[in-house]
Amino acid sequence: MPNPLAIGFWRQPRTKHTLQSTSSPSARTQAVTAFGIDKANMFTFWDWVAPPPRFRDATQAYITPLGSQQEFELGCFLRDTYLNPHSPSFIQNISTDVVNIDQLAVRADAGGGNVILDSAYALLQGLYPPTYKSEMILANGQTALPPLGGYQYVPVQSLEFWQAPSLTSWMDCEYFQFHLARVYTASAFTNMSVAAEPFLTALKPYLGSVNNNLTNIWNIYDHVNVQYTHNKTYYETLPATFLEQARYYANWVQNNVFTDTVQNGVGQIAIRTLFPEIFWALGNMTQPSNQVKISIQEVDYKPFISLFNVTNATVADPDIAGIVDYASVVAFELSQNSQGQHEVSMKFKNGTQDSEFRQLKMFGNTSITLDSFIHQLDWTTINSTINWCFSCNQTVLRGCSVFNYSADPFLHPGTTTNA
Repeated sequence: MPNPLAIGFWRQPRTKHTLQSTSSPSARTQAVTAFGIDKANMFTFWDWVAPPPRFRDATQAYITPLGSQQEFELGCFLRDTYLNPHSPSFIQNISTDVVNIDQLAVRADAGGGNVILDSAYALLQGLYPPTYKSEMILANGQTALPPLGGYQYVPVQSLEFWQAPSLTSWMDCEYFQFHLARVYTASAFTNMSVAAEPFLTALKPYLGSVNNNLTNIWNIYDHVNVQYTHNKTYYETLPATFLEQARYYANWVQNNVFTDTVQNGVGQIAIRTLFPEIFWALGNMTQPSNQVKISIQEVDYKPFISLFNVTNATVADPDIAGIVDYASVVAFELSQNSQGQHEVSMKFKNGTQDSEFRQLKMFGNTSITLDSFIHQLDWTTINSTINWCFSCNQTVLRGCSVFNYSADPFLHPGTTTNA
């Protein structure tokens, strides 16, 4: 029986373009190469969750009841898929009712009004719902039950914007800004701007103070979508095709912004800073001493776009390109074949419109060995803050000011260094 070992989640966006990065290359390599588990049919997976509907005010965004419910339902789906003993994807030896916090590793982007962080908590409520089994017997014989009928508190590591660039690696990245400039001045973008102009002009009365330039299309779509979902008057007056058209143009622009023509291009940076964590988690799950069975990453939609492009998943399934729906999830599943090799497959559930996972292809295959998965992508990774600083030409912000750039031949072309 397959044995899911790890999960990772991502969420949908907050605001505009900005970045983060982490992970030790030596520790990652050691964890990935030291296989040694002799148990058959190991199964590991990572999920990414796009953020659910949220409101914005002048200072921050916050999750709505609808968004919380969507994340909760996703948690229930994952519980039924991986924590149900009757499921073919059941995680063996995992605590199914009362959470064992040593078996879960959860990390969430804490920026943007905590909307992504709150989504992680909502998801965990579905994954491990309240239960009377969580009561504790005290030394004096009395029992203590957590509030709300046995609510289960799962620790979540919140990663602030200023702590590291791994979850938001496009932000404050100078070279990413150059990439944006190239995208926005390309002939394809100019042609799309001409095609979109009549629609954006007609849409302007429904945008309030939101700029209706195509370069602002994500915020345009986000505004229209949120208002259409939560504002009754807006819902009744917005022309029938406007939301669909806004989504179409947003998909096209964002897919160009968060992809690149080469795997290690800066346009793919949203996933390049997350790959080290993915490799480490998958590799660590093959260790006999490992306790973590579920690893969750909550981020926004941008890494989805880069991931699908860099793994060539959009070649076989072009419809997945662009912005994923709210509460979407990607799962990397690690299994062990009859030869004892660990193989990785990638599955995708696009928000609430999908009732089950969809098998995607990576590099033309439904599964590849973990060795091959890492070999094909490891060279693209940005695995530390200092590497991000150099990769983004950033010397001041996001912790970059502590590093010495005096010998950097790119910043100081006349500098010579000793071999």
